[in-house]
Amino acid sequence: MLKVIVMAEGVEGAIGGKGCSCLASGVVPPPEMVIVVNDSEAYQRLDVFLSHQLKDSSRSHLKTLIKEGEVLINGLPGKPSYEIRSGDRIAIRLPSPEHPGRLTPQPMTLDILYEDEDIVVINKAPGMVVHPGAGHAEGTLVHGLLAHCPRLATQGAPLRPGIVHRLDQHTSGAMVVAKSDAAYLDLIKQFKEHTVEKHYLALVYGIFPQSAGEIRTVLGRHPADRKKIAVLKGKGREAVTHWRVEKALEEITLLRVTIETGRTHQIRVHFSHLQHPVIGDATYGGGKRKAQSLKSQDLRDLMEKVDRQMLHAEILAFRHPRTHDRIMLKAPLADDFALVLQQLEANFPWKRCNQ
Repeated sequence: MLKVIVMAEGVEGAIGGKGCSCLASGVVPPPEMVIVVNDSEAYQRLDVFLSHQLKDSSRSHLKTLIKEGEVLINGLPGKPSYEIRSGDRIAIRLPSPEHPGRLTPQPMTLDILYEDEDIVVINKAPGMVVHPGAGHAEGTLVHGLLAHCPRLATQGAPLRPGIVHRLDQHTSGAMVVAKSDAAYLDLIKQFKEHTVEKHYLALVYGIFPQSAGEIRTVLGRHPADRKKIAVLKGKGREAVTHWRVEKALEEITLLRVTIETGRTHQIRVHFSHLQHPVIGDATYGGGKRKAQSLKSQDLRDLMEKVDRQMLHAEILAFRHPRTHDRIMLKAPLADDFALVLQQLEANFPWKRCNQ
C-alpha cells in the first residue's frame, strides 16, 4: 500500500518505495499534507512516525506542532504518544517559509550585528519580546525579523520561526536567528552540545569575597510561583554559571558572566540565590526595595531610577552552520545600561579587580 500525500493546493503524489522523491531529496514539505498510514507502519508513536517521514523536521519541532493542534488524526487533534493504526489519515499543517504560522510582518528598527543567507545576529533592545506569547501578540522581534528578512527557518514552533535561543524581555544583547532550516538544526545542535559561547555583563548588588567563581545548581519551576524559576534540591536541570568581578563599589559589583547552559532566567536566579540579585530585577529581589536598602544616599538615588534588569549579552560566539568558521560578535551596551555605568564612573570610586 502506498502512502498518499495531498498538497494544500490539491496536488497529489505517491511516495514510498522507489516513488519517494520529495522528502528523501530534502525538499521542504508543502504547507499542508495528509499521510495515510499503511500496514507496516502501524503501532508507532505519532511523533516518531512523523520524524521518519519529515526528515527536515526535528522530533521536538513535530511534538510542538502536535501539541499546538497542527496535526490531526482522522480529523481530531493527536498527541505525540498516540499509537498510529493502519488506515489512519494524518493531516499536518506546516508553516511555509514565506508565511510561518499566522504571523504578520511588522517593520521596526533592528540593530543588525551580522547577516548572511543562513543567519542573522541582532543586538536585541531591552524591553523587546522575542516571540509572540501571552500578552504579546504583536510587536515582537519575530514580527520585525519577518519584515526585515525574505524568509526565516520554518523549524521551531509556528510562532517562533528561526528562534534557536532567547533573551528575556528586559535583557539586551546578542542573539542569533536562523534563516534556513539547515542553519536552525545546526545551531540547535551547537546549543545542545554547549559549544556556543555566551558572555554577559551584569550589574549586581553586594560585594564578593573572591574575584571569580562558579555557580552549579539544579534549576526548575518555582514550587509556589510557576512563573518563576528556582534553585531546586530535587528534580530539575543542571545550570552552570561562571563569573568574574570586573569592577566593584562598596555595595554593587559589575560582573563578567559566562554560562555553560542556557536555562530560563539562569543568571538572574543564580545571583539571586547567592544574595546578589541583578540590579533592576524586581522578580528575583533586585527591585526598588533592594535599592532603598543601600547605605549611600547618592547610590540609592541612582539605583532607584533603574527600571529593568542590568543584564546584557555582550559576546556571542558559535560555528557558522554552513562554512563552519568561528564567528564571535560583540553587542554594544544598550543606552540605559551604558548611562548607568557612566554615572557610576563619574560619581563613585570603582575598585577594579586584578585579572
